[in-house]
Parts: sequence; structure tokens; C-alpha cells
Amino acid sequence: MSKETYDTNIFISRKRKGESLPDSFYMSVVVLQELVVGAQDITEVKVLNAARKEYEKAGRLMVPTAEDWWEVGRIIYLLQHGQKAGNKGLTPKISAKEKYRITNDVFIARTARRAGVTVVTDNTADFELIRPYCAVKTVSAREYFGS
Repeated sequence: MSKETYDTNIFISRKRKGESLPDSFYMSVVVLQELVVGAQDITEVKVLNAARKEYEKAGRLMVPTAEDWWEVGRIIYLLQHGQKAGNKGLTPKISAKEKYRITNDVFIARTARRAGVTVVTDNTADFELIRPYCAVKTVSAREYFGS
């Protein structure tokens, strides 16, 4: 059975309240943090906290380690300086705006790769940019959901 997680954009655009997640689902604490920031009210925050506790208890909460924090910094450094993975040539530099926008995606990619989890996302372009530095498995939401 494959293991999967959703990028934040999936919860925002495709996940419906009351809809259950697959048994093979892993939750990213980074995604939970982004969802809490965008929560409509304290009730939603409490629901997200309960989910965090449930996934943590089940051993399916993906939390960045010290190594992940280091590697995310290194990956962002390489991206903003236009360096390819393994110092094999140059790639277009990302802007400061892109650096801040993509950082959480790099955390999601690192923790998903470490857990052997596939990331379902509508944001395939950012994950393609990250992939040379972190070989994370991804699938587009269109392919995963069939629409």
C-alpha cells in the first residue's frame, strides 16, 4: 500500500469537511501549521489540533528533524544562488519572494521523502524545482483524484 500526504493546497481546494482521508495518509505538521494560520475560527483550530494529536499518536505525523532543518536551509541556499545539486553546473536563481514561498514546500518534501510518502499537490512546479535536491515522490492532484 502506498503512503500519501496532501500539500496544503489540496486541503484548501479539494478536501471537503467530513470527507475521510485514506488509511495510508500521513499528516505533515508543516501543512497543519499553514492550515492553522488560515483557520476561520477557534473551532477549526481545535479540530486541527485534535488531528495533530491523532496523527502523532498513530506515528503518522511528519515532523522536521534537525537534519531536515539543515537540509532545507542548504537547498534554499542552492536554489537562491542558482547552483544545482552536487555542484554540477548552474540553474536559474530563485528570487527572495520565491525563497519564502517555497520554503514550506521544501520542508514537506524532506519529511515526506524521509517517511517514504508521496505528496499529492496542485503545485507541481515547485516540487519539480525541489526534486533535484530532494528526490521526493509527487503526484498531481488531477492524476490522484482523477479530475
